[in-house]
Amino acid sequence: MQWQEQAIILGIKRLGETSVIAEVMTRGRGRHLGLVRNGRSRSMQPVLQAGNEVEVTWRARLDEHLGEFKIEPVRLRAAQLMETATAVYGIQAMAALLRLLPERDPHPHLFEALDVILGHLHEPAGAGELFIRFELAVLNDLGYGLDLNECAATGSNDDLIYVSPKSGRAVCRSAGAPYAERLLALPSFLAASDSKAADYHSLDAAFRLTAFFLHRHVYEPRGLTVTSARDGFVQAALKALKPSDPSAGPSLETMRA
Repeated sequence: MQWQEQAIILGIKRLGETSVIAEVMTRGRGRHLGLVRNGRSRSMQPVLQAGNEVEVTWRARLDEHLGEFKIEPVRLRAAQLMETATAVYGIQAMAALLRLLPERDPHPHLFEALDVILGHLHEPAGAGELFIRFELAVLNDLGYGLDLNECAATGSNDDLIYVSPKSGRAVCRSAGAPYAERLLALPSFLAASDSKAADYHSLDAAFRLTAFFLHRHVYEPRGLTVTSARDGFVQAALKALKPSDPSAGPSLETMRA
């Protein structure tokens, strides 16, 4: 058995004195593991850094075997990903999200999204919005996608400001007003009728929104806890957008319900 794919390094685990097991995300074969002999050598260590784009050749006697990787560098961007907190935490947090999906299950759109976002993680102001959309895409692929395009009660796509915690569907202002205390806030940049970029308050609300549904549908049922890398990313992304006005108050992300 053999195949060759473009891939992005997600992480490695040491195996023995000289080898590693590399974890990569591929376009056509999803998240995949493979043995890299001499992966701890001086020549391979810079290549096997999270976020690097590589070309992977996988070989095994049977398809269900771990198999071996032969890895060639394509674009080494790990150094750039070490320059900002959003990039350092972002690649770790996205890798953790991809590990929620079954191994070897193709998700080509997530590979494409990961590739695009990695090129912008060093830009803290925009990285948060891209990360939120990545979380929403992962939720969707896990079968828990949110419907934010129209009001669950009226079918309208105007003035959508709430999300139902039960259905994950958007709710407009008029229909949701009587139940506002029980509804989640829909960040303006995620509403179908709004094209504004995320600001501090809308991004803060977005992190709370995705965290709620990830916890409810994924982490809690599986007995998992959210990775600390996400917390680090959230703090770094919000810091980049935090208003200079001290009256803005504390971040909603840091407040306890």
